[in-house]
Amino acid sequence: MELPEILGRNVREARHRAGMSQEQLAFEADMKRSYVSDLERGTRNPSVKAIARLAAALNVSPSELLRE
Repeated sequence: MELPEILGRNVREARHRAGMSQEQLAFEADMKRSYVSDLERGTRNPSVKAIARLAAALNVSPSELLRE
């Protein structure tokens, strides 16, 4: 599995565990909802900054979002 797909899967799982919608996550991470959707589908290559913002919004470590 490619890194964008791994990240997307882990973001989706963490978001569901947190009981957040994509819109809520996007707001907390200061991103557009469509960008969060693209990330979860594995169709975007996020920056390190984006990964850090997502991790903070989901209250997880960045490494948790990148684990296989």
